[in-house]
Amino acid sequence: MTTQKDMSLMMRRSAMTAIALVCLVAAGGAQAPVPAPAAPPQGQQPAAVFKGSTRLVVQNVYVKDKEGRPIQGLTEKDFVVFEDNQRQELAFVEFQRIVEDPIVDVPDAAPADNAAGAQRVANVEIATPPSGSIKYQNRRLIVFYFDQSSMPLADQLRSYENARKYLDKQMTTSDMVAVMSFQNGILRVRQDFTSNRAALREVIDVLQIGDDLNSDGIPDASDSGGGGDAEFNIFNTDRQLSALQAAVGMLRGLAEQKTLMYFGSGMRLNGNDNQAQLSATTNAAIKANVTINPIDARGLTASAPLGDATRAGGGNAGSLFGATNVAGTSQASQDTLFALAKDTGGTAMFDSNDLAAGITRAARAVTDYYVVAYYSNRTELDGKYRRVRVEVPQQKDAQLAYRQGYFADKTFANFNNADRERQLEEAFRLEDPITEITIAMELNYFALSRAEYYVPVSMKIPGSELNLARSRGAARTNIDFIGEIKDEYGITIQNIRDSISVRLSDADAEQLARRPIQYENGYVLLPGKYMIKVLARDATTGRIGTFQTPFVVPNLVRQAQQLPISSVVLSSQRVALGDELFTVRQEADVAALNPLAFDGQKLLPSVTRVFSSSRELYVYLEAYQRGAATMRPLVAVLSLYQGDKNVFQTAPLPVVGGMDLKSKAVPVRFSVPLEVIEPGRYECQITVLEPETGKAAFWRMPLAVVP
Repeated sequence: MTTQKDMSLMMRRSAMTAIALVCLVAAGGAQAPVPAPAAPPQGQQPAAVFKGSTRLVVQNVYVKDKEGRPIQGLTEKDFVVFEDNQRQELAFVEFQRIVEDPIVDVPDAAPADNAAGAQRVANVEIATPPSGSIKYQNRRLIVFYFDQSSMPLADQLRSYENARKYLDKQMTTSDMVAVMSFQNGILRVRQDFTSNRAALREVIDVLQIGDDLNSDGIPDASDSGGGGDAEFNIFNTDRQLSALQAAVGMLRGLAEQKTLMYFGSGMRLNGNDNQAQLSATTNAAIKANVTINPIDARGLTASAPLGDATRAGGGNAGSLFGATNVAGTSQASQDTLFALAKDTGGTAMFDSNDLAAGITRAARAVTDYYVVAYYSNRTELDGKYRRVRVEVPQQKDAQLAYRQGYFADKTFANFNNADRERQLEEAFRLEDPITEITIAMELNYFALSRAEYYVPVSMKIPGSELNLARSRGAARTNIDFIGEIKDEYGITIQNIRDSISVRLSDADAEQLARRPIQYENGYVLLPGKYMIKVLARDATTGRIGTFQTPFVVPNLVRQAQQLPISSVVLSSQRVALGDELFTVRQEADVAALNPLAFDGQKLLPSVTRVFSSSRELYVYLEAYQRGAATMRPLVAVLSLYQGDKNVFQTAPLPVVGGMDLKSKAVPVRFSVPLEVIEPGRYECQITVLEPETGKAAFWRMPLAVVP
């Protein structure tokens, strides 16, 4: 005879089975099919079945009393959950008890044999829970994520040493640790969650010693003047953020709270870097119940009062005229990591040599908590933000901590031609950006008059994106662009709507494999602060990429102390007008304003700032001599720095170009052969002097020279 207790147990197991099958942890996960339940034994009532069409949302809720101590013993009846002010049906409530007992110093289980060590480390995946259970009950899940793309060797060694220190001295009986690494544009899981310290030490030893999966080098050159798709991995912060997004996506199938320890040497997101990818990574972490906890592997650092060799031009110019800038690049490279920590609920460890303390602090932030799951009655996949409120009515003095909401997923059907425009517009308006395609963008500005500036926009998309379209048998594909430029008040100043057609024949595909897609356009703007957002879609594959960044068009008329100059364009390609790849056709009067086109050729900005040593580096900028009736002589110098060492400098190059009488612009054009430069990363400084007035201008930007 079936008792009430047995029935309750059966219903609970059935619920857990459905939960494991649809548990994508965060709301909006893909619907998972639920297999038909097994027939119950004769004489028993069938257990409750939760249909696969139900959407599951999992919240990790910390409930503490006034003294900050976890409140235990709560059940499903104690919790009330609202989504967009609508009460939700609870699926289950599970208590996760985290014990802080240290591991007894006994020999660990033996790891895999060393002969297969590197192979074992290479082919690992994050295992999702089997049906009917939460995989890691009462465990604290910690991920060691080593961003080797951002860390020099000394910082890598420091991070490995402190990771081992945590394993040996601070790891508790509740801790389960996984290891991931990112280098050369590839994210790898090196170890799934385990409490075996010997196995974890072995993985870190493999990372430190290096293997064929962990090689460090400069990508090969290509006809693009850079490294093909590899050039996107050098200065493109998007690739670092995209890898983080992929990492938290791997953890999404685990309902428990996950703590990701990000070891890196900073992550610069300023200038023309992609804010959309930062938002996408943050939103993915929130959906997956993952906190990102950055640990700056550089440790305690100090900068010179006037900044180090990676400071931009303003600080260097200021030093000549009595101004100082004490903010070093270390702080700038920490801002993005701090934002990731703050927005995902993590903690950041900066300016400390004891990196293990940062691991401990972030890990100990995970205390006893409740896994609260509910079936959302909002089933539409609209990509909109859903606000969540959790209450414990019977514990009026309780302090609750949980995520306040999430972005629902957005799926697009296979639209016909008439619906594709609507799809593109809907994707563009999403608050949670879609970043399936990598996009790099460069914006420049050149004065046309005292009030107007021409702003050329250059974008690059990896050529491998077209290989996906070609693999589907397409003879050609279209890349559709939609975007807008808004001013600081949110008013749309310019709309962007273009499409380029790309042939995918064998010859074209071979060329594009080495040469990224480069799209260009230009706009006339007034001085001010702007935000540009552009969405690109491959019409064949349906993949979408989003690029969003703020930019400033300065009012050069107000620059009195230093010599006003435009932005500086670095390039290794000059092509005949009409032969450039995918330049959108503009009105003749607008196209004529582009200063990058001259003498029947056009200069293509590098965008990714990666150059082949077999080619020349072309430099173009404009200096503005306000109030001058005739051109005053100018001298330009290019310098390359590594750290604080000047490793290359050209002789002073006299500027012989004439002055435009309307804009007072003096074009500065010169080239430098890169065959004499050793491959590596440099800080490029352009100095322009006006000897007659004693004024100068400085500009700095990192670049890489590849073989």
